Amino acid sequence: MSKKNAKVSTNSRRRGKLVIVESPAKARTVSRFLGKEYTVRASIGHVRDLLRSRLSVDVNNDFEPTYRVPNEKRDVVKEIKTTAAKSKEVYLATDPDREGEAIAWHLVHASEIDPHHVRRVVFHEITEEAIKEAFSHPRDIDMKLVNAQQARRILDRLVGYNLTELLWDRVRNRLSAGRVQSIAVRMVIDREREIESFVPEEYWTIEVELAKQKDKKKSFVARLVKIKDQDFAFRSEAEVQPHLAILQRSTYTVHEIKRGTRQRRPSPPFTTSTLQQEASRVFGFTSSKTMSIAQQLYEGIELKEGVTGLITYMRTDSTAVAAEAQHQARIFVGKTYGKDYLPETPPIYKTRTKGAQEAHEAIRPTDVRRTPDSIKDRLSRDQFKLYSLIWRRFVASQMANAVYDTLRVDILAGEKGTTPYLFRATGSTITFQGFLVVYEEARDEDAENDNDEGLIFPDMTEQEILQLLKLLPEQHFTQPPPRYTEATLVKALEERGIGRPSTYAPILSVIQDRDYVIRKEKRLYPTDTGKLVNDLLVEYFPEVMNYDFTANLENQLDDVADGDREWIPVLRDFYGSFESHLDTAKKKMPRVEREETIGRGCPECGRGELIIRYGRWGKFIGCNRYPDCNYTEPYLEAIGVPCPVCGDGEIIACRTKRGKIFYGCTNYNRDNPEAGCQFTSWYRPLPVKCPTCEVGTLVLKTSKMAECLSCSARHRVEELALEENPEPA
Repeated sequence: MSKKNAKVSTNSRRRGKLVIVESPAKARTVSRFLGKEYTVRASIGHVRDLLRSRLSVDVNNDFEPTYRVPNEKRDVVKEIKTTAAKSKEVYLATDPDREGEAIAWHLVHASEIDPHHVRRVVFHEITEEAIKEAFSHPRDIDMKLVNAQQARRILDRLVGYNLTELLWDRVRNRLSAGRVQSIAVRMVIDREREIESFVPEEYWTIEVELAKQKDKKKSFVARLVKIKDQDFAFRSEAEVQPHLAILQRSTYTVHEIKRGTRQRRPSPPFTTSTLQQEASRVFGFTSSKTMSIAQQLYEGIELKEGVTGLITYMRTDSTAVAAEAQHQARIFVGKTYGKDYLPETPPIYKTRTKGAQEAHEAIRPTDVRRTPDSIKDRLSRDQFKLYSLIWRRFVASQMANAVYDTLRVDILAGEKGTTPYLFRATGSTITFQGFLVVYEEARDEDAENDNDEGLIFPDMTEQEILQLLKLLPEQHFTQPPPRYTEATLVKALEERGIGRPSTYAPILSVIQDRDYVIRKEKRLYPTDTGKLVNDLLVEYFPEVMNYDFTANLENQLDDVADGDREWIPVLRDFYGSFESHLDTAKKKMPRVEREETIGRGCPECGRGELIIRYGRWGKFIGCNRYPDCNYTEPYLEAIGVPCPVCGDGEIIACRTKRGKIFYGCTNYNRDNPEAGCQFTSWYRPLPVKCPTCEVGTLVLKTSKMAECLSCSARHRVEELALEENPEPA
């Protein structure tokens, strides 16, 4: 048989169409909108990556990467390869960003799919209309996006692998460094040192409580703003006292009453960053928890009509909104609230993010008519919270401005016919709620409260004489900059152009997992380990740890994605300088031994201090006089889960003598096991109750599956609203 006839024969045996997405949840939703001729499979994320055990980048051969299929993905790849070989067409429907484009490209190579049968489809919402539109306009894999992602991955490996190896050698194992994560740690540490070095400065303000001559009940407060038409600053009580004596004797005259109106625009619909910030402020969600729940809403929730995607793609730095979605929102607002609540033309929001990239939409509901209350019984509590937030923010963004009446009253004060003191009082009253009838953005926890809304003034006329009820001098001290929260750190990273939408949540997780930063009462504090590692990296790798340098690298990757720059020269330009600093660090970076004390003496030798040490199996407690004293005890680490048996204790991670992790209760009695709580598990308990029985504790059976200890129901980890995805023991 000729090669041509053999090819025709092979093609004739192919049947049906294969669609590949990343997750099982997404696969279930997508398959609902496709016909029976389509088979939908999930790759479960990336199917190919750099080898974990070595650098896997040939720096002498144009940074050629070495990819492999991880062991846990071989069965997935095998199944996709077999199905693809039998399929007439293969559609790669991975996420609509660089990461998704790269996953599609890796799928083709790992599964050895015939490129002639491959088409790429992209949709930003998992709805029937969006999916059909995407499948009617398939395209080729965009290698510009693939190369941008490859360049990022290789850059991160060059930095992370080499610096981590160096830190393990010079400090201790279980440390890590990264191109963006180390910058995030530096920002937390720089802020902490600003706070430590801050010297408060005293200053004073003077306010007066005034009223009409014959009506003390309707008083108001005005603040001193100028003296003899000049700005001023009181630095001590001694500077204030002479003015108080004069003001006590002064006459207060209404100089000017200025009335006006102001309008307040709604906030734009959410981007990844602003969603994480608002969810943190309103609900106290961590960034990883917000993104986990948003992923569930995007991939699909079981509604009466079937599995349906509720929001558009949640990794975006764009505030753009599709014209059709705006039109639908305007109809909804007009019917629900009235035409007065509609602006004359649909609003246009310009993306202000430095280095904004992915050109798709803001985060919005896929159907604005699907109100939160209408589907509340189909959502978990946290899903309902986040969907409500996204829905209200989007609807408000398409509504009319709020309108306020404003009032400013200037009052002159002085004695014996002089008026050197200018006091001012301002207020505003809302006259039209506009978008505020639906949503108002939460205040930043660090923002100053200068809200004058709702202040009530008595009716006054210019030149009217007022009576002084009380002088209100007040001492103040300047405050240091506040410590970052997860929300404000994400905002700061975004403002500096460091990182991109898909990186914020993983960055915040890893810097806390590595014990570089801890979170207390929502604030981020650097640890001693974080400071030590940061100072070494700043000294020996000044470019990598430079804010502007890191942001510029992000811009270069954006240029690669846009086709304006080649990716290999970007790597070459970076690595030349980095390699030089790496060689210097290997020669000059000192070995550092710093172990954390726990505040107890050694019970064996009686002379040493117990410290936290690090071995093959992670942390343990030992005597600082080792090797003269060999005393050790396990390091007990709480995982934030109450004991499901006794209810009083807390679950801790423990290790056997051979280093295997198991979980037990703090109420276990070593001296008398029968008297204490005997709960133990080889599987990690999770901080959520079983969705099936609503009372049982879930344990992590595998990295993807949890099981209830009470009813034995099994649940996919990706479908549980966890703040982070824990690894099984």
